[in-house]
Amino acid sequence: MHKNTQLDDTLCVIPPETPLEGFASLAVPVYRASTIVFPDAATYRSRAGRAPDGYTYGLSGTPTARALERQLASLHNAERAIVVPSGQAAISIAMLTILKEGDHLLVADNVYPPVKEFAQDILRNLGIETEYFDPTELSDLAGKFREGRTRLVWVESPGSTTMEICDVPSIARLCKASGALLGCDNTWATGLLCKPLDLGVDIVAEALTKYVGGHSDILLGAIVLRDMNLYGTVRNTLGCLGVGVSPDECSLALRGLQTLGLRLRHVGTVSEEFADRLSGNGSYTVLHPSLPTSPGHDLWRRDFKGSSGVFSLRLEGVPAEAIDRALDKLQTFAIGASWGGTRSIIVPLVIAADRHVMRSTESTTHLRISIGLENEDHLWTDLQQMLRSLRLQ
Repeated sequence: MHKNTQLDDTLCVIPPETPLEGFASLAVPVYRASTIVFPDAATYRSRAGRAPDGYTYGLSGTPTARALERQLASLHNAERAIVVPSGQAAISIAMLTILKEGDHLLVADNVYPPVKEFAQDILRNLGIETEYFDPTELSDLAGKFREGRTRLVWVESPGSTTMEICDVPSIARLCKASGALLGCDNTWATGLLCKPLDLGVDIVAEALTKYVGGHSDILLGAIVLRDMNLYGTVRNTLGCLGVGVSPDECSLALRGLQTLGLRLRHVGTVSEEFADRLSGNGSYTVLHPSLPTSPGHDLWRRDFKGSSGVFSLRLEGVPAEAIDRALDKLQTFAIGASWGGTRSIIVPLVIAADRHVMRSTESTTHLRISIGLENEDHLWTDLQQMLRSLRLQ
């Protein structure tokens, strides 16, 4: 092989250093990496000392992920945030980090259903017992703590689908008195509308897939906390599980954060207006924490700065076939899982099988509504036509 060809082969692999002087961008760069290189052998040998914040391998994160984590931590008045592949991953990793064999877990009955599936299918096999409680009844929770065994209490406020607000500060006091940690799913509110750590929560999970991403095209979650010892333990759990995130998805989440405030204000205003206009009809029940008749309304006014765009309608005794026909006529709303993007979404949910304490029936259907950024008159017309099709308007 010609000598110049040999040199060219190496030049193809090792790029020249490019000066950054004079270049200043508003965008956070997308740093992609699996291998992290070190300046010398001694630094490589001591790489374990870089944990938990240092860069050692791609799974430990890149500056793109760290920028997102720092921004999320700031929004929550937190010490640290950790980005993970989804909101469910945030919850399951938090539980796997905190709980061990023989521990007792208390879960609010109105949480995101996959949390219960994780407890039943995974945690039970690890020797961890789960019990459910009604988060709107403090006495129900107080009576279920087990001395020396209850390690974690998990809540979601507003409750998934049914939108109840629970008294997080009072629950936090009960947990502290019993020596348990309190975790909270804060996806509905984000750090803009509620800061659970300020209410006494120990560890917060959010699905960045929803409002932070904002465009229905990424899957990410976050764990947010103040305890640095717990932070290091969570990082270690992620490393042991081989869990990391894509810097490209982090970049999209960083972009979504730029408009989060504007989007939340808009969808929150529209959702409150629609909830108010829809209420008072005896044919269905509107579930939105901004309504004075909603369970926990006073707590919502105390602990939250406003509303996001998700609320529900509860229908009693309406056949599934009739509901499906009405939904199929929607012109502006789409039908699909998830929420929090620019497109408005409606999905029918029968939650009876997912509830253990706060009972629901198989004849009860909840229409979960997520307000997006379409023209609100178009959305209102679509809702009215759907309700007329169901003979509910």
